[in-house]
Amino acid sequence: MKPSFVYILTNKNHTTLYIGVTSNIVNRIRQHKDKYYPKSFTARYNLDKLVYYEAFQMIGDAIGREKQLKAGSRAKKIALIDSINPEWVDLYDVVRAEFGDGELE
Repeated sequence: MKPSFVYILTNKNHTTLYIGVTSNIVNRIRQHKDKYYPKSFTARYNLDKLVYYEAFQMIGDAIGREKQLKAGSRAKKIALIDSINPEWVDLYDVVRAEFGDGELE
């Protein structure tokens, strides 16, 4: 079964957070980095730094988690990121190594 993901992006100054869900995390993060949709929220605010992600077996579970994270406070989101990525490094290379290079859809 193809995994699904919920992820959090930020910009270089960590001023804005974006939570998304996808079935192809490598492709989707590359789209954010390339500003594939130039008028999107992530493109306008330069949100292309992957700082958190979770994998799920079912897309419904990922969507449920996305809604849960979006409903939480900024402080809770920051604490979640800090719990697994305290330096807020870009995890894009980690997901590429783990999940492959993915084709643009």
